[in-house]
Amino acid sequence: MTYISSTRLWAGALLAASLLPAIPAAFAEDKPVATVNGRAITEADLAFADSEIGSDFGSLPAETKRRYLVEFLIETNLFAAAAETDKLASGENFDKRVAYMRQRAARQAYFDAKVKGGVSEAAAKGFYDDQVKMLKTEEEVQARHILVGSEDQAKDLADKIAKGGDFAALAKENSVDAGSKENGGMLGYFGKGQMVPQFEQAAFALEKGAVSKPVQSQFGWHIIKVEDKRQKPPPTFEQVKDQIMGSLMKSQAQTVLAGLRKSAKVEYFDEAMKKQVDEEAKKQAAMEDQMKAQIEKMDAGEKK
Repeated sequence: MTYISSTRLWAGALLAASLLPAIPAAFAEDKPVATVNGRAITEADLAFADSEIGSDFGSLPAETKRRYLVEFLIETNLFAAAAETDKLASGENFDKRVAYMRQRAARQAYFDAKVKGGVSEAAAKGFYDDQVKMLKTEEEVQARHILVGSEDQAKDLADKIAKGGDFAALAKENSVDAGSKENGGMLGYFGKGQMVPQFEQAAFALEKGAVSKPVQSQFGWHIIKVEDKRQKPPPTFEQVKDQIMGSLMKSQAQTVLAGLRKSAKVEYFDEAMKKQVDEEAKKQAAMEDQMKAQIEKMDAGEKK
């Protein structure tokens, strides 16, 4: 863990690389989409271009983005051919650039095999199931309300509801809450801490189907009807799958990189950079020692 900050930096870079689109197996046929002076531009070329510059196109429609990628590849082919003609595709600097690009391609290949390949959807589902088991249950209320400006008006409406008046219809006619009146005063489900205290206290105290007496808050006078009560459901796996996969991939990248750094000899020749790395390493070591001490303390307490 001596170079933890650098490890995290590279983990972030590799995680970013994981977001690049993989080349689908269907592209193995290398179907051409265009040609430049007889040289084919294939679906595989498009996938590589997408991984390199696809994010630059933002939220463009898929077909528009595809067209731009093809144009990028046509221009790349033209420039490359011109470079060959002018004998610019050789020499020490060119060879260094090729070596650098090869290293990047090798990094991506390793990431795909050892990092992305080490995180499966099954592992993400297992992580999700474990987290769901530990979630604390939280009660939610589904309620309607009618909001008016005076206590007298609120009492009058409460009396009409008690005598059989339709709550939703009265909300549409009388409520000053523009956000809910057209939906019969429906506020949907909410948990504790989401409403003002006076409203929340009254709503959670009511039984399902019950209507409150007029309740005053900073917004005016409310009449509340509880339509339902439930335990808040956890998010579905599909809703959080991408987030979990990203988190597991980041953790996997850090683990893989830590192992690679541990077996490598890395030297810094920039003194300012070396000092910064050493200071960060000391902070990380201190944090690890503190965590280790806390764990040992907890273990000792459990044994007593």
